[in-house]
Amino acid sequence: MPVTMSQAFIDNFLGHSPKWFKIAILSFLIINPMVFYIDPFIAGWLLILEFIFTLAMALKCYPLQPGGLLAIEAVAVGMTSPSQVFHEIEANLEVLLLLVFMVAGIYFMKQLLLYVFTKMITKIKSKIVVSLMFCIASAFLSAFLDALTVIAVIIAVAVGFYSIYHKVASGKHFTDDHDHTSEGHQQLCENELSAFRGFLRNLLMHAGIGTALGGVCTMVGEPQNLIIAAQANWQFGEFAIRMSPVTIPVFFAGIFTCFLVEKYKVFDYGQELPSAVHKILSDYASHEDARRTNHDKMKLVIQALVGVWLIIGLAFHLASVGLIGLSVIILTTAFNGVTHEHALGKAFEEALPFTALLAVFFAIVGVIIDQQLFAPVIQWALSYEGNTQLVIFYIANGLLSMVSDNVFVGTVYINEVKAALLSGQITREQFDLLAVAINTGTNLPSVATPNGQAAFLFLLTSAIAPLIRLSYGRMVWMAVPYTIVLSIVGVLAIQFGGLEQMTQYFYDHQIITHHSVANSTSLTH
Repeated sequence: MPVTMSQAFIDNFLGHSPKWFKIAILSFLIINPMVFYIDPFIAGWLLILEFIFTLAMALKCYPLQPGGLLAIEAVAVGMTSPSQVFHEIEANLEVLLLLVFMVAGIYFMKQLLLYVFTKMITKIKSKIVVSLMFCIASAFLSAFLDALTVIAVIIAVAVGFYSIYHKVASGKHFTDDHDHTSEGHQQLCENELSAFRGFLRNLLMHAGIGTALGGVCTMVGEPQNLIIAAQANWQFGEFAIRMSPVTIPVFFAGIFTCFLVEKYKVFDYGQELPSAVHKILSDYASHEDARRTNHDKMKLVIQALVGVWLIIGLAFHLASVGLIGLSVIILTTAFNGVTHEHALGKAFEEALPFTALLAVFFAIVGVIIDQQLFAPVIQWALSYEGNTQLVIFYIANGLLSMVSDNVFVGTVYINEVKAALLSGQITREQFDLLAVAINTGTNLPSVATPNGQAAFLFLLTSAIAPLIRLSYGRMVWMAVPYTIVLSIVGVLAIQFGGLEQMTQYFYDHQIITHHSVANSTSLTH
């Protein structure tokens, strides 16, 4: 029976996505203009919820297409304008360059990363110790690198582990070509593969949480940290010290939570590495050690040296993060002999779809700005005073970051607080305290959902997520213990951690140069 045009349209629309999902997206596209005509504010929040829905369905359909359709319609009906979308992309160009170049740069360092982490996995038998090492290492790296860079490293490692196991378990040798994304290999033991997937999910989630624990500490840890530091005129050391009354207790609470969930095997944690998989990875490590030539060793040395440059360049902010990533690509490829264009192109395959998705997300940000969706919350928070105001800002930032994006929330809030400072509504001292509350509020409770943190969203939409069955819902469930602990410890530290005393110490000892309200008006508005 011939297919009708309407059936062909449904079949082609969003490809192999579930039919109910296709109908839902089409319904959104029909309903949104009508709601916008009735009440633009409600339409704006409806659009946010719909976009989050597309993120939640990332394993069924990559969010770029359905989310992009919603964004295009939002611009078409007047929720925002093309100029506003371009302005948001322009303001976040550093983040986009980071994705394009830094993630590709990490691709050319994967031999070193796989070597280091394979040794860690094969030499350490305790799952708890391995989990703690992944969490702590991610936290340390995120304090000096960007969280997206760190999660890209861990994803590259996880893909390497998975492909090695999948190749050997499918009856092939380490040196054979193999498609590890194929599900058609009969030799694979389903129980063994399921346990290995669970093991990798655990490590990736611990690493993701680690990026939040370390990323909140310094001005280079998260994109919004750079924005907050710039508005407050804080340098690297001052930023870290000002955040320390909150970030230090939160860090130890997060590490302790990692230990507890692994020890008691709750929230899908505690998945052990199957002995057969451990043997495969150990054999792979021995195989690589035995066949490693001087050329291979020199490649590892070059990658290690470039890694040192990467940490130094980002820690001291010697250049834009994206440009440092570009330098990583140039240095590793030039000194390791990667000179063909097609070899370079493979490095960009992972990052570019997510870069496009982030550009679409900035269209949603444009809607939030033009429709002033967050304005009532901000004005309500500013109506309080003292420590209560700090707690309200922390909670409001956290809740909004859970449903939107912490980079956007941090940017909007610091600009609103800056405007309140310049208008005389708050003092410079209160501005500094609120900056701490905004930074910690956007970085800690936002671990609750993948859309709350760019690193989590990048993990959800990466190539590894469908391979290890890491869905949106599973990420939310596995983040629950961390969300509860980090949020509670954070709010207690804001309330009782001595932030006011720390700020007063800075002013009394004139450690900072911008200690008067008059000087603060020099901040860029």
